[in-house]
Amino acid sequence: MRILITTDWYKPVINGVVTSVVNLEQHLREQGHEVRVLTLSQSVHSWKDGEVYYIKSISVNKIYPNARMVYSNISRYLSEIMDWKPEIIHSQCEFSSYMFAKRIAAKLDIPIVHTYHTVYEDYTHYITPSKAWGRNVAQLISRRVCNNVNHVIVPTQKVRILLEQYGVTAPIDVIPSGIDLGRFERGYEQSDVARVKQSLGIPKSDQVVVMVGRMAKEKNQQEVIEYFGKAGFANVSLLCVGGGPYEEQLKELAAGQPNADKIFFSGMVKPQEVGLYYHVGDVFVCSSQSETQGITYIEALACGLPSVCRKDPCLEGVVIDNVNGFLYETYEQFQEKLQMLLYDSKQRRAMARRAVQSVEKYSAKQFAKNVEQVYLKTLNKHKEEASFPLVQKQIMWYNARK
Repeated sequence: MRILITTDWYKPVINGVVTSVVNLEQHLREQGHEVRVLTLSQSVHSWKDGEVYYIKSISVNKIYPNARMVYSNISRYLSEIMDWKPEIIHSQCEFSSYMFAKRIAAKLDIPIVHTYHTVYEDYTHYITPSKAWGRNVAQLISRRVCNNVNHVIVPTQKVRILLEQYGVTAPIDVIPSGIDLGRFERGYEQSDVARVKQSLGIPKSDQVVVMVGRMAKEKNQQEVIEYFGKAGFANVSLLCVGGGPYEEQLKELAAGQPNADKIFFSGMVKPQEVGLYYHVGDVFVCSSQSETQGITYIEALACGLPSVCRKDPCLEGVVIDNVNGFLYETYEQFQEKLQMLLYDSKQRRAMARRAVQSVEKYSAKQFAKNVEQVYLKTLNKHKEEASFPLVQKQIMWYNARK
């Protein structure tokens, strides 16, 4: 099968969408498919690297950090892609690259599968202070995009329900994004862990609570910092791994905590080193409620880290309360569960074993197999519809948009 993946985000950018795309691309190729990627260049020049096409774009950093937008839809690479004749397009974003996907699909009469990665109503504070207006715009964009593709993939049931509430009528499949479990399961020498702790100034004898992710207001990391500061655990440090637009504000918040000397920031970490930073931790914490799935939860579990996370529908079947971690809704629950894991080593080790066992279903290989089944189903349906008489097609088009 010839598969074109379109995405606004791709390497060298680091985020959940890129992780999902790179893993899918790799394992689809391993399954024998031809895969090409169309994405945005980080400059005003288009270029090609192997099977990846980078289309010239401009920065719209004022709208969203690191975001870019295509300012011209004319590119010789589009003709090259069309000559390659992809059989199906897998769109990963709702903006510039989606427009390319629609153009190519219309020209070649091929179907589009779209993965909805982002709950945009949680991000509208970047463009407007009005939550109601932002939510309405997010619903409109999501509905228009998803109702104009052949099939939609979402990572969790939480997102499926949300899209249905938005009025999305396209077929939706829930497929959790896969990760390369091997990157996180492999062991690290104690000397490697000690080196990282020393480089950051974390006391050698301290247990470490680790929080990993892009630092942004919608991720709610300020809650973990405030709760950790309030709890004041003895001989315990908090390690915040990652960078982002909210990093300086979080550092200022941490500096005002009574245990400020126990809160550490690593800054941005290279993708190949993230596994090591998880292994510096004894417990993983997360307070975000803006995730569609939350890759960091799975990465932490793969590293054998029991988790203490704010309760959210996206965690259903991922962090299982009192099995591989705990869910909390209040400060008191956060403090109680974290203390239990920090000071009850027997329970922590038992949960660590169950954490590793619980993530096998999230392997990148299985993810690609599940997506492949959606491609086949979508192609078969597209071929069937292509054989319908014109009047029947018009009736179907009208009913789908009522």
